[in-house]
Amino acid sequence: MEQTFEIIAKTFMGLEPVLAKELTQLGANDVQIGRRMVSFTGDKELLYRANFQLHTAIRILKPIAHFRALSAEDVYNEVMKMDWSQYLDLDKTFAVDAVVFSEEFRHSKFVSYKVKDAIVDQFREKTGKRPNISVSNPDLRLHIHIADVAPGESSCTLCLDSSGESLHRRGYRQESVEAPLNEVLAAGIILMTGWEGECDFIDPMCGSGTLPIEAALIARNMAPGLFRKEFAFEKWPDFDAELFDRIYNDDSQEREFTHHIYGYDIEMKAVNTARLNVKATGLSDCITIDQKDFKDFTHPAEKSIIVTNPPYGERISTPDLLGTYKMMGERFKHEFQGNDAWVLSYREECFDQIGLKPSLKTPLYNGSLECELRKYQMFEGKMKVFTQEGNTVKTEEEKRLMAEKHRFKKNREFKQRLEEQEANEEGDIRSFTFHRHDMKGERREARGERREARDERREFKRSDRPGGFSRGERRDGKPGSKDRRDGGKRFDRSQRPDKRGFGKPGFGKGPGKGKTTGKRNFGKQNHHFDDDED
Repeated sequence: MEQTFEIIAKTFMGLEPVLAKELTQLGANDVQIGRRMVSFTGDKELLYRANFQLHTAIRILKPIAHFRALSAEDVYNEVMKMDWSQYLDLDKTFAVDAVVFSEEFRHSKFVSYKVKDAIVDQFREKTGKRPNISVSNPDLRLHIHIADVAPGESSCTLCLDSSGESLHRRGYRQESVEAPLNEVLAAGIILMTGWEGECDFIDPMCGSGTLPIEAALIARNMAPGLFRKEFAFEKWPDFDAELFDRIYNDDSQEREFTHHIYGYDIEMKAVNTARLNVKATGLSDCITIDQKDFKDFTHPAEKSIIVTNPPYGERISTPDLLGTYKMMGERFKHEFQGNDAWVLSYREECFDQIGLKPSLKTPLYNGSLECELRKYQMFEGKMKVFTQEGNTVKTEEEKRLMAEKHRFKKNREFKQRLEEQEANEEGDIRSFTFHRHDMKGERREARGERREARDERREFKRSDRPGGFSRGERRDGKPGSKDRRDGGKRFDRSQRPDKRGFGKPGFGKGPGKGKTTGKRNFGKQNHHFDDDED
């Protein structure tokens, strides 16, 4: 019987329950949900299948050591105690990634160096030679996670990374559009709707086609790892090629999909990109991509579900963002009766423009943005008549979830802006004018000097903006920097971190160059495996 061991599957915030369900269906034991991770036990076959078949995992880790550490020297000594010859040869390369949530261990790069030094020094002592480091494509990738468990004491978990490149990189994306939806997040959203191919699927703003493609994989029950070139475990000394070939070529669980998937976009460039990506998957028989404006959307001939990720004014915007959401609500209400629509977005104000009451709200992170996935159940006539006929708007599970408190942020930056400023005539949320109080003007008005104040404002009408000029425009009229999330205000030079960011909380580099370990990971927790995945 194959030996079982502990395994960790990492995912995005909010997708942990979906991943846990996938693992249970895959045959995992001892499934336990953590923060951005799900732990379980299984054998080598399950490790391979987890990489190959899970839709909502971004990385599969195999822990090989757990220990406590008070300092960097403790980490070095614990790693030195291990026999690294069973994992690594002199002619192989390796790399170490680190994630830290600790007062003692402030910098992940330093932790990575200590682990690397311990491994290299062990080989030098035993053989006089050392294995080399390869950051881009190592033969063995290690992952160490450190989190405080008591004052001055940290818990360390050292793992073998069995995935290599993040599992969201399926391998089918030939081209992309601006700010494409992450494949793992797209699959998680679809699985959260409960849709498994029992009706048509529509994405009216499909971009590069991520949602339609992930929907097709789910409907056909196809493994998302089919399109990847390799996994990290294929380079391990104990790799069982025959076992993995059997898993890879096993299509017995795939099923027939008798309905259809439709993706639309107003931009022809996005349509061509999506078509190219669909063609790369070989799923053109069940996915149709066409150019179409959502305002021209008409009632589908067959029962359908809409799942979409419209622009919400961060990396992508539209000339009339709020108007776009108002149009969406109108199309839902008049052209989608009898069906459900699911919308992932960020702005409360955008959701308000839809004008429909959601039956379910679920918090999800899209990158660093705390978004919401909302379900809208469309029906003809008034809700009172609809419920009197024995229909339900919310299931018991949806009522339970909606009753949970503290699931969402109460105040978002955009809402605070709207309460203080008005949108410009185009309604683009990234084009607001930010006003400063003129206290002298108020005092003059109080003294009855309204005329002088009005003349002064007219003369210096540009001075009501921070720095005396509009965002995206320099004093000399040349194009300026992109919008800043702080409302257009410039950073004071004295408040900037030093070049390396050492010693400044929130600016320490995390796994990958230029990524923070503070704000991006939303606080310190003891029982989670946070990581930045692009």
